[in-house]
Amino acid sequence: MLDLFSDLQGTESVVQSLINNGKYLDTDYPAHLHQDGKGIVIEIDNGRLYYAPYFFDTKISDQTLDYLLSCEDVDWKSYDWHSEINISRLEFDHINWQHDTIKMFGKEHKLPRISAWYGDEDKSYLYSGIQLSPNPWTSKLNWLRDELEVVCKRRFNSVLLNWYRTGEDYISWHADDEPELGINPIIASINFGESRRFLLRLKEDHSRKIELPLHHGSLLVMAGAIQHHWQHSVPKQKRVKGNRVNLTFRTIFN
Repeated sequence: MLDLFSDLQGTESVVQSLINNGKYLDTDYPAHLHQDGKGIVIEIDNGRLYYAPYFFDTKISDQTLDYLLSCEDVDWKSYDWHSEINISRLEFDHINWQHDTIKMFGKEHKLPRISAWYGDEDKSYLYSGIQLSPNPWTSKLNWLRDELEVVCKRRFNSVLLNWYRTGEDYISWHADDEPELGINPIIASINFGESRRFLLRLKEDHSRKIELPLHHGSLLVMAGAIQHHWQHSVPKQKRVKGNRVNLTFRTIFN
């Protein structure tokens, strides 16, 4: 399937190939082509997904990834980021990356990914015991927010950036259901860099699952009551050696 995506990247035939007899691939989830021709809509229990495997073209995606990871005196493409003990000592050109810690069983642990929080001035965010104060919007992040407004019909006020340095970085099963996100939040997820697996499972029945490969330039929007009934994760993939940056745009309510 990945070879097919590579050969037909950005074409409508790629999107149409995701639908098999009115279902998403070989699942039993109904799916139809979105009116924009870039993605499909997948109907799942208590919600729906918009999935565009190549929402942004390769040129824009390459430029955006370089923007997000460019760092003074460092070649981000070849640097061994896992060997960097203190990411805060480096001078990134555009994004204020930080390596957060969480406390588990009385001990502090570094998260298996690097993060950054951007948004409107008063939109702080608390998750997993980590309090995030927003960095001000950059021109590139604002441009991405503008692009999402066309699809999502709303203007998000915040974005969480997660940087997966290699396939060793991951995020465990969770739901974006913090109180400040409100009821039935819409989460728009953009991906640049290496392709990674994205998994969803129903909280009440883990046998109900769906997997979507998130590629360079892809967009996934989760809507409806998904965050209340589903969990999602990005598992380890040891064979993946390159960088991936995921941006999840959201609306914070005070």
